[in-house]
Amino acid sequence: ADELAHDPDRIRADLQKVLDRHARTLDAARPDAVAKRHARGGRTARENIADLCDDGSFIEYGALAVAAQRSRRTLDDLIANTPADGIVTGIGGVNGALFGVARARTAVMSYDATVLAGTQGYYNHAKTDRMLELALQEKLPVVLFAEGGGGRPGDVDSQHAAGLHLGTFASYAALSGQVPVVGITSGRCFAGNAALLGCSDVIIATRNSNIGMGGPAMIEGGGLGVFTPEQIGPSQVQHANGVIDVLVDDEREAVAAARRYLGFFQGATTDWRAPDQRTLRHVVPENRLRVYDTRAAMTGLVDEDSLLMLRTGFGTGIHTALARIDGRPVGLIANNPLHLGGAIDADASDKAARFMQLCNTHGLPIVSLVDTPGFMVGPDVEAAAQVRHVSRLFVTASHLRVPCFSVVLRKGYGLGAMAMTAGGFHASMFTISWPTGEFGGMGLEGAVRLGFRKELDAMPAGPERDALFDQLLAQQYERGAAVNMAMSLEIDAVVDPAETRAWLVRGLASAKTGERVTPFVDTW
Repeated sequence: ADELAHDPDRIRADLQKVLDRHARTLDAARPDAVAKRHARGGRTARENIADLCDDGSFIEYGALAVAAQRSRRTLDDLIANTPADGIVTGIGGVNGALFGVARARTAVMSYDATVLAGTQGYYNHAKTDRMLELALQEKLPVVLFAEGGGGRPGDVDSQHAAGLHLGTFASYAALSGQVPVVGITSGRCFAGNAALLGCSDVIIATRNSNIGMGGPAMIEGGGLGVFTPEQIGPSQVQHANGVIDVLVDDEREAVAAARRYLGFFQGATTDWRAPDQRTLRHVVPENRLRVYDTRAAMTGLVDEDSLLMLRTGFGTGIHTALARIDGRPVGLIANNPLHLGGAIDADASDKAARFMQLCNTHGLPIVSLVDTPGFMVGPDVEAAAQVRHVSRLFVTASHLRVPCFSVVLRKGYGLGAMAMTAGGFHASMFTISWPTGEFGGMGLEGAVRLGFRKELDAMPAGPERDALFDQLLAQQYERGAAVNMAMSLEIDAVVDPAETRAWLVRGLASAKTGERVTPFVDTW
């Protein structure tokens, strides 16, 4: 009897009861719900977490919770159909093989769309609050799978009248600027789930996602019409308007994007390869009137396969991306000459300023690739509050604690170019130019027309006036050429494009990052 009592393989009745209870929370206990999820092309909450977290690293909190509906349903029913009260929460490792166990620790929360449509319930909120408290206390990155329908009115066990005293939303928002916060969604994400998603640093969404502050029932209840879920905030709309940062095909890609994104905030890597830097010499066409894609410069400068473009559907006048240079994480911004000739409009300004905040908050140096004729102008643009939007670039840059390195690829004109260089050509740690660089207080054609109007108007329209214009323009181009800018010390150097990366590597090694000064990352 004593041997049996101390047999390490013997499962006592009290332990078996707990093991059986835990087993009922797993996907295997709910084959019909899992099959229905798979039939729609989706994965379960636990499948996504298993894919996100390193093998064996996830420790679940609150697994035995059920919905607060015991006064209207049997306990067995709740255990069978509301496992974990519709949200799986815990702490696991992400990218531990690359960055070590300590840096890998991540708070993970996943609403379970197979349980009461992923809605937020009484114990569900309590579990979320517990995770958020730990994340802030331990400075853990947070990954939230936000699919779900918002608040749950059926939790009748609670004595609350409206439940508006919850701390969940304030606690989740308080993480902004403290730790990286990643929001992921697939399918329908409405109301409270969408509010949490919107507080995230980055939103990763699948193409079949619908994101809205209210679902069909709320919209109809407010007398605003009858809509299907698919009509509310579809991914193509939310990607184009800037809500979605990374748009992916499915949850597998979403999890891969989340792992990759978090890696930029977990430290440097030693396993990297540099592209052939000589290819950069041919990124900018020799014909200055020919357009080109600055993403080729971004890709060519950074470590191979390290570029992660963000917010690609919105503010297309400026590209924003995370990447690595010699294994070190950096943030990249680059003008896009394929959109408005590289002129900076309101959306591009908002996008770039917010990205600078993200980098600044989490200590990532910024590399700025400049090719802009300046800020977009005109009556229609000014009607869209251009003055306020573009000024965000100057205000944000003036509060950077991270170094900014500026490289002029071609056009460096006016206030727009100054905004791209942290507020002015001497505001960056260095401002260098490729040989194709051209500079001026404004576009040179316009400068000639304005500055030499008297001389031009003195000639009759025709070949003679055109010849004078061309002559004056050539003088302006010569005066604003990259070499002349360097000779007058307005920029720091003109470099062989193939040497740009070497400049950045040395700059990154020598520059300092200041104390944290940004309290949070703007949601917009």
